[in-house]
Amino acid sequence: QVQLVESGGGLVQAGDSLRLSCAASGRTFSSYVMGWFRQAPGKEREFVAAIWSAGSTVYADSVKGRFTISRDNAKNTVYLQMNSLKPEDTAVYYCAAGRWPLNSSMRTPGAYQYWGQGTQVTVSS
Repeated sequence: QVQLVESGGGLVQAGDSLRLSCAASGRTFSSYVMGWFRQAPGKEREFVAAIWSAGSTVYADSVKGRFTISRDNAKNTVYLQMNSLKPEDTAVYYCAAGRWPLNSSMRTPGAYQYWGQGTQVTVSS
């Protein structure tokens, strides 16, 4: 069992930066694929970024070059550094953990067994 707690969301202006954190419980954090998803009002949850235990990363095209996912296995924490934020980045951001091997594409919510409660990010224009 893994419990995830996100933090770091808030209200910022376009062009600003935020860093989200996701603290995980459990002794096997390093073996999980960690992902960030987001969900805007009236929209489906969408993939943002993922990171494997060894550090390989993948990003959605919409955030590539602006967002950076990282993890600190010693601290059981995954981060999402968000730069050059845009109003369209406004959403609830969720952290997720998936056991390897994933049972579907890492870009889909179904690949992840554990989810945090989400943290709101609002970007004003």
